[in-house]
Amino acid sequence: MKRQTIRVEPISTWLERWKAPTSVATRSADTLYVSGLPPFDPETGEVVDAPIERQAELVMAQLKLCLETAGSSLDEVLKCNVYCTSVEKFAAVNAVYARYFPDDPPARIFVCVPAWPGHFDIEVDCIASIS
Repeated sequence: MKRQTIRVEPISTWLERWKAPTSVATRSADTLYVSGLPPFDPETGEVVDAPIERQAELVMAQLKLCLETAGSSLDEVLKCNVYCTSVEKFAAVNAVYARYFPDDPPARIFVCVPAWPGHFDIEVDCIASIS
């Protein structure tokens, strides 16, 4: 199967404002790849400057929307990569993350990064299967 780019609205439109050369999600055969995204405000599409708990909630909700739009779900996530600006935010991020993966969570890594070209602290990307 040829790689398929999947638009997830309104997130794809918001991402285009950043002029980032990326797609929100791509699919190949039965595998889905969801990009890490900043915590977009669901009302305005602007990146939210908020406490890490709110940023994590927005990022995880966006991840869920991307998965479902592409025909997958949180239950089909194989691996997540969590990128965060500080290890001190680990516990707060875990508390939010655990609500989205309460049972049998996928493989995961938590990576500290220095910064992004915007004022936010977290991105989460994933690889999932599509049934």
